[in-house]
Parts: sequence; structure tokens; C-alpha cells
Amino acid sequence: MVGIGGRISRMTRETTSLPALANARAEWGNFLGFVKRPLLPERAMQPGPAGLRAILRMLALDLTLMLVLLSVAVLALAVGVDIPKTALAGVEIDLQLALAVVVLAPIGEEILFRWWLSGRPGAVLSTAFLIASLLGMQWVVTNAKTFEQLDPIFWIGVAGIVAAIAVIFLFRRHPPYRWFRAIFPLLFWLSTLAFASIHLLNFDEGNLAVLLPLVLPQFVLGAILGYLRVHYGLWSSITLHALHNGLILGLVALATVSAT
Repeated sequence: MVGIGGRISRMTRETTSLPALANARAEWGNFLGFVKRPLLPERAMQPGPAGLRAILRMLALDLTLMLVLLSVAVLALAVGVDIPKTALAGVEIDLQLALAVVVLAPIGEEILFRWWLSGRPGAVLSTAFLIASLLGMQWVVTNAKTFEQLDPIFWIGVAGIVAAIAVIFLFRRHPPYRWFRAIFPLLFWLSTLAFASIHLLNFDEGNLAVLLPLVLPQFVLGAILGYLRVHYGLWSSITLHALHNGLILGLVALATVSAT
């Protein structure tokens, strides 16, 4: 049922996906309802025009919220609050950095933090295999004393990728786990919090009490990306993530040029 402003006022656990929403107001209203009570659809929409419209609508919301948070940061600076600089401060922006920020980071982070949010066995198990593979590679790097002892890294990575692809294929038709759907709100917010928390690594100094408010933009973005992922598919969250990063990087580059 659709309520005032186009918001979906009732979504049950049997919902397969969102209906096509008429406008941005309806999309934003549905997002607000989702964050108030996260429910996992049976299946995300297939890629198509509805997903593209959703990406543009949620990008507009993302930019609006980022502008509000930026205004708060500027106000804090104006009253004398010392805000730690990010890792991008003073870094020369070249093609390699742009590729990492706009392409590699969105793909890698969306797989790590939101691919499994569908709750489907293939997504959950493949993520588990990839994480286990990464941990195994990290263990080898930590304990290796010679270059020869680093050789297993390649095979651990290959094994993780092959296992992930295998479970995706084997469980491609399976619905989400029931237990996953039951605790989906918890998993959604844990994913969002983890995504925001990893961006604490962008800062080289400052205590946790100072740094936590600085990753609020990533927390907001993570909630938007999670909404897109479960309703429109992983491709939509990767696309919005890439657009967000590209716009931020472009603003940093523009500010750097203006300062010089």
C-alpha cells in the first residue's frame, strides 16, 4: 500500500521487490521507511530503468545530506574546532589515485560490505570464502620471513575466488536464509557501521571521540548504499558509490587547483 507522498507504508517479509516509484519524493519516503524498519525483500529488481532512476534520486539525496554535513563542518571550523585532515589532504591526484578511488574502492567495498546483504546463500557463502581467503593471505604476509614463503598467497587467492564463484553458481536460485531475514535489521546496521568505521583509517591523528563524527558522512552513505543494494541490486550501490567518490575527488581536485 502507498501512503502520503508515495511512501510504501507496508512491506511484508513476502515482498519480492519495490514497485516502480513515481518520483524522487516517493523514493526518499520509501528510503526513510526502510531505515526506520529495515526489511529484506525476497529479491532485488533486475537492472533496468527503474534502477537507474533510483540511483539518480538517491544521488540527489546523498549530495543534499553531504552538503548539510559539510556546512556543519565549515561552521565548526569557523568557531575554532580543530578537525584532523584526511589522507587525501596534500596528495597529488593522478590517474592511478582516481582509478583506485572511483573504480576499485567502490567495487571492493560493495562486495565486502553489501554483497552478502541479500541474505541469499550464494552471496553469504561467497563473501565468507573471500574473507577467509583474504585472512589467509594476510596471515602468510605477516608470518613470511622470505620471499619464497609468500608463494602461497597466489593460490590462497585463487582458491577463495574459485570457491566463491562455485557457491554463487550452486545456490543461484535459492531464496534468502530465513535466519538472515529475521535478524536483517541488525545485520544492515552492522554493515553500515562497519563501512563507516573502516574510513577512520583515512585519518592519521585524533582520538576516537573526535574522529567518530567525521565518518558520519560514510555512515549516511552506507545506509543509502544498503537500501539500493537490497532493492535494486549490487550494481546500483556500486554505481552510486563510484559517482559519490568521483564527485568528492573532483571537488578535492578543484579545491587544490584553486588554492594554487
